[in-house]
Amino acid sequence: MYPIGLLQSLGRPAFPNEVFLDCRVARAEDGTTIFVVLWEYEVKPGCEESFQSAYSSHADWVRIFQRDPHFRESRLLRDLSRPRFYFTLDYWDSESSYHKFVAANLEAYGAVDRSTEGLTLSERHLSSFNREILSS
Repeated sequence: MYPIGLLQSLGRPAFPNEVFLDCRVARAEDGTTIFVVLWEYEVKPGCEESFQSAYSSHADWVRIFQRDPHFRESRLLRDLSRPRFYFTLDYWDSESSYHKFVAANLEAYGAVDRSTEGLTLSERHLSSFNREILSS
């Protein structure tokens, strides 16, 4: 199990303690682990609704990811203690499948990234990790 405590800085947790991560929905190709990419965004005041639309499970980002059979799902979380901070978790079968996808889709990936950069004050890749899938 991944020690969630490693994702926090002193006095500012990366995840609010009210969030529970359950990776049983997404399935890895070998059934034991899944690769997760974690981003943090600080959204400009007044852009929260637009940001949520742009990063929802039906928006352009996910449609691009869904082109690849190794993509499993994307989740958008809002920090309850810092309401303009959001996290995305993108689930892939493996680290190599994620990197192959990014390399093969640089143009589309870059276009969507540019179209949403006006919504945020900052974006930061927090971590990427392999997550053990718990059996039901």
